[in-house]
Amino acid sequence: QVQLVESGGGLVQAGGSLTLSCAVSGSSSRLDTMGTMGWYRQTPGQQREWIASIHSNGNTRYAQAVKGRFTISRDNAENTVYLQMNMLSPDDTGVYYCNSLREVLTGTSWGQGTQVTVSS
Repeated sequence: QVQLVESGGGLVQAGGSLTLSCAVSGSSSRLDTMGTMGWYRQTPGQQREWIASIHSNGNTRYAQAVKGRFTISRDNAENTVYLQMNMLSPDDTGVYYCNSLREVLTGTSWGQGTQVTVSS
């Protein structure tokens, strides 16, 4: 069973930056076999929303709400996906999750996520 552990969240003032990490672990788990990876976020009363993806060839896609401010990257050798977040707004507050596209499509497994809180 693949395990995804998100970290790096915290409290930051508006306009600040944070970098989140998603570590892939578990027996025989390798990021380079998992295909497209993505970051998602959720706030109370709302559905989990997709915010960024990185394909196996390195191409990236972003939701309009974060485009130009967030950067997703992947280091297969380190089995880690990153999300660099700049120019943060209170609207970015939420719990951030990472996952593979294949797992998202099945809708069965998510990690604990990491809390990001942006103050005014």
